[in-house]
Amino acid sequence: MTESKLPRLLVPPPGPEAQRVLALDHEYVSPSYTRAYPLVARKGRGAIIEDVDGNAFLDFAAGIAVVATGHCHPEVVAAIQEQAAQLIHMSGTDFYYANMAELAQKLALIAPGSEAKRVYFGNSGTEAVEAAIKLARHHTRREKIIAFYGAFHGRTMGALSLTASKAVQRRGFGSLLSGVFHVPYANPYRCPYGKQAESCCTECAPFLERELFKRLVDPSEVAAIVVEPIQGEGGYVPAPAEFLQDLQRICRAHGIMLISDEVQSGMGRTGKWWAGDYAGIEPDIICVAKSIASGLPLSATIARKSVMDWPAGAHASTFGGNPVCAAAALVTIKLIEEGYLENARRMGEYLMKYMEGWTSAFRIVGDVRGRGLMIGVEIVKDRATKERAHNLREAIREWVVDFGRRRECAPPLSATDDQ
Repeated sequence: MTESKLPRLLVPPPGPEAQRVLALDHEYVSPSYTRAYPLVARKGRGAIIEDVDGNAFLDFAAGIAVVATGHCHPEVVAAIQEQAAQLIHMSGTDFYYANMAELAQKLALIAPGSEAKRVYFGNSGTEAVEAAIKLARHHTRREKIIAFYGAFHGRTMGALSLTASKAVQRRGFGSLLSGVFHVPYANPYRCPYGKQAESCCTECAPFLERELFKRLVDPSEVAAIVVEPIQGEGGYVPAPAEFLQDLQRICRAHGIMLISDEVQSGMGRTGKWWAGDYAGIEPDIICVAKSIASGLPLSATIARKSVMDWPAGAHASTFGGNPVCAAAALVTIKLIEEGYLENARRMGEYLMKYMEGWTSAFRIVGDVRGRGLMIGVEIVKDRATKERAHNLREAIREWVVDFGRRRECAPPLSATDDQ
């Protein structure tokens, strides 16, 4: 692939080779995947993806927030190649190898809080959450768990029990994990209690003590509160610092484990190692995945040493912490430390400043929010009513695709459009 920093279209997508792959995929691959656009990738470098017909695309998705160092960063590729030539697999469940221990040490050192940490390795974000659920229950000898509306924690049965994003993710799968309670998340733009943005957080966390603990579950039975410091699928909603701090206070007061799901927001994406760092919280357990290994399947559940006290055999994984994945993760962390962490902060500030006037300039932009490179723009039908505008969102997406095809066109909507 000829390295390029600009997209190019040789044929209208999907091209003939892409159509061949799509037909094969439609015939043999599970229909449960949610594909929004017929991109059939072949190569990647930096921020550019090349499809099977030679078209090049600027990739804003980054493999669902995975390739934090860009596609095929040469240092990551070199580390993978070197490790693969030496040792591809030796299960950390049964034996030892150096880079698994070295990676655990590195993650323990960058995790917040002064207490020593221990690390469990899995293969995906949902596995990190499953491990956190089991660890919290084991450590506290309690069963109940509290999560939030709008949350996405994964699709395996335990993690799905915490997920409350879309009904389709739960529909048809029968009974999920018992003892899970969902409560409103502090969304300043859409405060569940009708408060103004600056006072929204004052209601959401106290609701647990004022209502939930008095009416539905005694706090002495709660093993964990699981929260995303920035809800991802829930709308890129950064939790107010006071909300997260209140959750930590409640957890400390009642012996509950505070589990921070940083699968999407962690590893420097927000301009700090962890999105929770903006609130200064020190979770008992942190779930990490996605960008931890620049595209290789790896996750980590990081916990305070006094919390990760389960015995041998209590939980394990054949592939978790695989030597090749660990090698990629160590280089990824080095690259983030050396420049990408600061880049995420600097570019995030630039983008937020650039977009700060959009809520005034464009009638359909209700809110612009985020931290670092985790930024969301909420599209509404009317700023006053905040009515969601799914069709307008899709129209914008289609316009972007059409813009790529035609190279020039007028925006689909302006500040004065009535459509």
